[in-house]
Amino acid sequence: MELDRRRLDALYTEWNHPEFISPDPLETLTAYLKIPDREVAGLLAAAMAYGRVNALLVPLKRILEVMGGSPLAYVCERRESEIAKDLEGIVHRFARPGHFAALLAGAGGTIRSHGSLEAAFLQGYCQNKDVVDGLKSLTLIIRERAEADPGHLLPDPEKGSACKRLLLFLRWMVRRDSVDPGGWDSVKPSHLLLPLDTWTYRIAIKARWTERKSADMKTVREVTSALSILNPDDPIRYDFALSRFGIRSGLNIHQLF
Repeated sequence: MELDRRRLDALYTEWNHPEFISPDPLETLTAYLKIPDREVAGLLAAAMAYGRVNALLVPLKRILEVMGGSPLAYVCERRESEIAKDLEGIVHRFARPGHFAALLAGAGGTIRSHGSLEAAFLQGYCQNKDVVDGLKSLTLIIRERAEADPGHLLPDPEKGSACKRLLLFLRWMVRRDSVDPGGWDSVKPSHLLLPLDTWTYRIAIKARWTERKSADMKTVREVTSALSILNPDDPIRYDFALSRFGIRSGLNIHQLF
């Protein structure tokens, strides 16, 4: 079966529901109704979105609990050294309290200087409406305002990698439907790029959306371009549904075709 728009829309209708979110770092964002809180929590959740999802949810939820009801207030009021002390003992794969503290303190400094993470993103995005330019701006500003290095928690878009976690953060913040909460109304969904991970890359190869041998940013743009032909207004609309095949047990990508 070909993955044409009819098939993709059917998958969206079947899977794009709140009850299918868990296990997913996205499930932690439902508690934040205020956009400034959501963008801070979303940045952290996306930064930690690697490795086994059930394993990452434990430290993610611990950090969010430490930050309390307002992640915005926490990152803007706490010093980097204080955050590191607050998070002592919390680790995720290679990430240690100092990495989390640098990311969160850098986010807080960005918000104090620019008003929001969205504003820092727009500083790079607005000229050419390219989300990668926006991510370059956002990540650079966050790093400049952190005392230490967030390390691999904050990918560098300048290096040409797929930047799956940063693009996932954008999907959450820009799109708004029954699973993606939205909040950044200055960015058009049509400009988003697919958060390409191992599973969606395999699907893209099998669907012949790309023949590239590595999942880098060039591949991301090529796959997104193929999806744009099917749905020009919202090309990554299907990402949540397709990503369930890598998250939920009992699903196999061969069922798609």
